[in-house]
Amino acid sequence: MSLYFDAVAILTAPSSGGSFKSRIYSARNLRASPAQIYALITEAAKWDTVLADVIDKSGILSLERKLSPLLALLLVHDHLLAKKGIAAPATHTLRQTVERHKARLKAEFTKARVRRGCASVEQFKAVVIREKRLADGTSHFVYPRWVRINNIRTTLEEQLSTTFKSYRRVDTLAELAPEDELESRKPEPRLFIDPNIPDLVAVPFGADFTASSAYKNGEIILQDKASCFPAYLLLGDRGPSDPWEGDLVDGCAAPGNKTTHLASLLAKQQKGNKNSNQRIFSMDASTVRSRTLQKMVGLAGADSVTVLQGQDFLALDPEDEQFEKVTGLLLDPSCSGSGIIGRDDVPQFTLPVAAAYKAPKSHGKKRKRPDNDDEAIGEQSKATMGNPQAEPTDENDIADGTIDPERLTKLSSIQARIVEHALRFSNATHVTYSTCSIHLIENEGVVARILNSQVAKERGWRLLRRDEQPEGLRRWQKRGVREERPTEGETGPSGTVDLSEEALEACIRSWQGDAEGLGGFFVAGFIRDPAHAVTAVRVKDLGHDEHPESVGSDESDEDGKDKDDEEWGGFSD
Repeated sequence: MSLYFDAVAILTAPSSGGSFKSRIYSARNLRASPAQIYALITEAAKWDTVLADVIDKSGILSLERKLSPLLALLLVHDHLLAKKGIAAPATHTLRQTVERHKARLKAEFTKARVRRGCASVEQFKAVVIREKRLADGTSHFVYPRWVRINNIRTTLEEQLSTTFKSYRRVDTLAELAPEDELESRKPEPRLFIDPNIPDLVAVPFGADFTASSAYKNGEIILQDKASCFPAYLLLGDRGPSDPWEGDLVDGCAAPGNKTTHLASLLAKQQKGNKNSNQRIFSMDASTVRSRTLQKMVGLAGADSVTVLQGQDFLALDPEDEQFEKVTGLLLDPSCSGSGIIGRDDVPQFTLPVAAAYKAPKSHGKKRKRPDNDDEAIGEQSKATMGNPQAEPTDENDIADGTIDPERLTKLSSIQARIVEHALRFSNATHVTYSTCSIHLIENEGVVARILNSQVAKERGWRLLRRDEQPEGLRRWQKRGVREERPTEGETGPSGTVDLSEEALEACIRSWQGDAEGLGGFFVAGFIRDPAHAVTAVRVKDLGHDEHPESVGSDESDEDGKDKDDEEWGGFSD
């Protein structure tokens, strides 16, 4: 029964200090497992309107004074919908308070299902979710399940003929959403092949692959489309005839989706080349998250990845011989997380109406025990919500979602520092910087700071222009913005950034709540171009042991430009 008290405590605690899920996992004094609590809350939230109606019509709140509206909703959810029912002994007082009304509860639930013309609970669930989306005005948004094909283990063609064999291909994301309730009751597997990111497909959000062999074997990886932008921007549309030169670094890697995407892109580029010895150095400052990273890398079969467990990217020495061949770095540091769909993210429940308690009529029998809330009160959760502190170099999906101008300023300073550190790697030619934030200060603002930094000017770093980007991202229409203002009637960050139109075109964005089916995201690529250097150190030939040379003279500039072009042909076709 502690599961339900813990869930109530979590839902009624102040929602600050990180994502809802991360606060559950870092909460203190929980007696139930965080995974169970999170699953209960998220599943019950899908049914809240129906359960509130069932509870109201059954009248149990007026008969059972030990039940609060929220506790009743969670208990009734498991009573009606969980395979094993309420997670408590059959003799537990609160379980009995629900189960003595099971006939009425089941009858009201069945009536609600039949009213919607649903033959099964699964169909009923789809209809209820659609009703909720219509009610909150998000019915026209399609947030699909994005699935990336892992080229280390398989190919898109192979997966289309196996895992997705029964799926009907559609031409637009909108076609993944059921058009009406009838279609919701008879869902058809549909698949959309993404036009921007190679080997990425979208399926209806409810699709579950966790039991499939392709998922268990690491052949497919569930990864949001926007999260695929950085690796693709870095490595581009290269092939066996034009492979990437040098090693790679993912400096803020856990849980590992972007690292394994880098490995997948390299594997595709190197098909048939068994002599490649390129490495991807992947790291996270947290040893706990590093273990997750290592697990992800192993599942994906990414033998090219070396996980540096517990390694803070900012503590790396860019001149270390281990990183001498590093030419590309991917950076996805801790951010506000303001672009993540449902960032705050604590489910808002429609609750049953708390009715006045009606004491049952006495039949003259003595009670075996006092009528008090001894068990219920005794089990009230003392759980305290966690306030997880993200490391600066954590991947951005765990960052704090609070809109705090002071925190945003601190985050942007750390983000700029991380990118500047990457620009100091002696042979680096390409760097990508990304966040899952929508705020200007963390995105275009950081880009402007980087371009004006001493290291960028000295080493000749500039933005990767739109015409140099991979074909799929070149076609992407959402670009950088110059100004941020809070919505009318609301408070929030505001400001402007001094970037040229060309620079803004080089920045890539996605936004919540549009036809693309993504959350808010930002990515920009930096390229080392000696022609832009003030006193740049020339990039060395990775195949030779030569001394760094100045590119100050015309001759050196020309040599440096030729060399840079030779190592990196741009992201164009």
